[in-house]
Amino acid sequence: MSTTSRLPRHQRKAVFTADTFERRKRMSVPLSRELRRRYGRRQVPVRKGDTVRILSGSYVGREERVAKVNRRSYTVTLDNVTGKTADAKMKPLPMRTNHLLLTKLNLSDPWRRRVLKVPEAEAPTEEGEAAETPTPTETAATPKAKEETA
Repeated sequence: MSTTSRLPRHQRKAVFTADTFERRKRMSVPLSRELRRRYGRRQVPVRKGDTVRILSGSYVGREERVAKVNRRSYTVTLDNVTGKTADAKMKPLPMRTNHLLLTKLNLSDPWRRRVLKVPEAEAPTEEGEAAETPTPTETAATPKAKEETA
């Protein structure tokens, strides 16, 4: 339930009664400066596999991968970010999205690549890594170019 009301009670009601697709939009995370320049967007909905930097809390400054996105509670669980329970067990620590900054995107989904207008050269390969575009020095150093110079 989206709202245009300025009343705080209506704003809060919209948060708690939002559908899953509205919650996805509300769970957008700002992009780093480099990613903003590359994709021309300020924020993107977070998803599993993205790499984020923690901006506040006891884990400030760490970069971790997103392990789980919980739309019901508006939280994200990260790899290697844990807290101790009362009986001294380690448990994943849920983080709110307003404490995060996206530093690397998971581009394995073709829909997300299309929305961000990612060139095919940057699309991940079957191994899960992004295909690297050759630099101008690498193209000049091909065997054919070496033969021509010799």
